[in-house]
Formats: sequence, C-alpha cells, structure tokens
Amino acid sequence: MDYLYTASRYNPKMIFCSNPKAQYLAYKEEIDIAIQRVLSGGNFIFGENVNAFENEFSDYIGTSSCVSVGSGTDALCIGLRALDIGLDDEVIVPSHTATATVAAIKMAGAIPVFADVDPDFWTLDPFSIEKLITSKSKAIVVVHLYGHPADMDSIKKIAQQNNLKLIEDCAQAPGATYKNSRVGSIGDLGCFSFYPTKNLGALGDGGAITTSDSSLADALKKLRQYGWDKDRISQFSGYNSRLDEIQAAVLRIKLKYLEADNTKRKFLANQYGKALSSLPVKPSGKKIGCSHVYHLYVIDVDCRDALVDYLWSKGVMVGIHYPVAVHQMPAFAEYFKGVLPQTERIVHRILSLPIYPELLQADQELVINHLKGFFMK
Repeated sequence: MDYLYTASRYNPKMIFCSNPKAQYLAYKEEIDIAIQRVLSGGNFIFGENVNAFENEFSDYIGTSSCVSVGSGTDALCIGLRALDIGLDDEVIVPSHTATATVAAIKMAGAIPVFADVDPDFWTLDPFSIEKLITSKSKAIVVVHLYGHPADMDSIKKIAQQNNLKLIEDCAQAPGATYKNSRVGSIGDLGCFSFYPTKNLGALGDGGAITTSDSSLADALKKLRQYGWDKDRISQFSGYNSRLDEIQAAVLRIKLKYLEADNTKRKFLANQYGKALSSLPVKPSGKKIGCSHVYHLYVIDVDCRDALVDYLWSKGVMVGIHYPVAVHQMPAFAEYFKGVLPQTERIVHRILSLPIYPELLQADQELVINHLKGFFMK
C-alpha cells in the first residue's frame, strides 16, 4: 500500500491528521511578539526564556526541576546517561512506540529489550515486563502512547522490586494524569518532546526532562552541554543539546493554553467515540483514574489498508502510528527473535484519525461521514 502520496495526488483540500501551522495561527500575535523580543534582545542561547520555561514547565508537571534539551530523543538518551545506564545495560521498552524511543536507548550505548503492549490501551504490558528481567536489566522506559498513561502502579512496583530505574516517555502525553499525578512526575525521570505536531509543540525541535531529584537534575544540566561544570570544565563526556531562546519563548506562549487545547482534543475524541460507536471500529481504551490527552485518536479496524486509501482519496489525511513494530525494523531486529502477539496484531490494524485543537467541526463531521460511507458502500 502506498498511501503516503503528496496531497496533490488526491483532493487539493486535505483534512490533515495534525496541523501545527493551525496552532501557530491560533496564537500568531503572541508568538510573533515573543519571537521579536528574543531577536531584539540578542541573547539566543540559555537566556531568560529558557530559564522561565523550565520553571513554568516543572511547576506544571509537578516536579522540582526541568532541564530543557534539543529534542525528545536527546531527552531520553541524556536521561539514561544521567541514571548511569550505558554500555551493554539492558533497558526494557515497548516495541509499539516511535522509533525515537528505542533509538535513544542505542544512543546511550544500552541494549533495548522489547516488551509487548496490552490489548486494550496499547501501552506497555506489565505482564510482558516481568519475564524479560535479567541480571543485566537496569531500567524500564514506559511510553504514554497516544496521550494515554500506562499502568504506572503495576510498572513502578515491578521496577522497585527489581531495583530498576523508571523513565517515562511523555512525548505524546503532556498534561495527561495518572491518579491525579501528571505524567513525567511519577518515575525517576520524565522525558518530553516538543516536536511541532505534539500537544505542546515548538516551531522546531525541542525537548525536556523533568525530575524531583536534585542530583539527577545537576547531572542532566552537565550532560546537555559537554559535561561542563560552572567553570566550563568537562567533568565527563556530554552532548551539545540545548533548547534555544526562540523555541523556549514559543513554548511559554503555548504552555499557557495547553490545558484548554487538551480539553478541545478530549471533546473531539468524545465526538468521534459517539459517532463511530455503531461502526466496526475499536478505539483505544481509557483507563479509569486516567486523563487521556489524545495526541492521536487511534482505531483498530479490519481492512485497514483499504480504508486508508479510501479516506485519502476523499481528502482525509489519516496516518498509521505505527505501521511497523520497532523490533521488526532492520536496525533493531537483532535484539529480538521471539513474538510479541499484541504488538504484531495491531500494527496491521491501527489507523490514526485527524485530531488537533483547531480541527473544524465541519471537517470532523466530514471525516465521520466518509468513515460511515466506507462501511456502508
């Protein structure tokens, strides 16, 4: 199936799966003013906006520290390094995730150990974790996939019982809560991406790590900049991974509206749920006691590929997150030789429908009508 054609191949008026330009336009006046202030001020690296954003974001998440970095991938890699996880250490991670999650483990020098996901929420399955633990296991990376928190009570208990570090990949879930705690405040570290399509998106790359461990925060700050101490003497090998002032200024504007934007996503998800309840599709579940922030609205459906082609032909730019499990990719296949039943089932069935705060009601209704049209033809 070749569904990733350019929009011009299909309907010239596409309904996008996500639309970062629409969010820029929603806050254009404030963003443009903030960017101009940075440009006029002349301080482009580690200025007042980076410092302010780190404070504001840690307050929002509920941790004592936030350390900003250049990307979500860097956040995970630097987070692992700060926890002293590296060469030949094993890190348990779901295979059903963005490639970046696993790439970061490799960047840190560690070995990814692939776990399955549960059948209802498609997040890391605690039962899959336990049989993967060995004497070389050092950490679990739990992914709050699509905006829904994973089963943190069960996973945290496994981590504590086996002396494993717990890293939260919160790239798709800023603002989501698990039993009244925001994701990113529950494990040892929370790692965030500010890629433009995310719920909290910059106008370029960016990332952050949250923690309430002051010694970890200090290590993270050194690692993001060559391992430097306050005198710019490298105490260990580090990276060049900094959030710049312009992106921090943009994120400060968008952070003010994150709760309202997540509420809009929840409303759109509810509309999808009601409208599609009579169709042969299954949305991902929502666990009691959790808030889902719907970075993506994903359904499980038969004849997925035919439905994708049909919707694209109607001008609906749906996506697949993700069409190939990471353990099945050539770059990572050597690390897993078994079977992950749930992961390998859903990659052939999942489909992401358009969802973003600025999605027009008329456009969502059009998506729904096209879905109904496919099943009724």
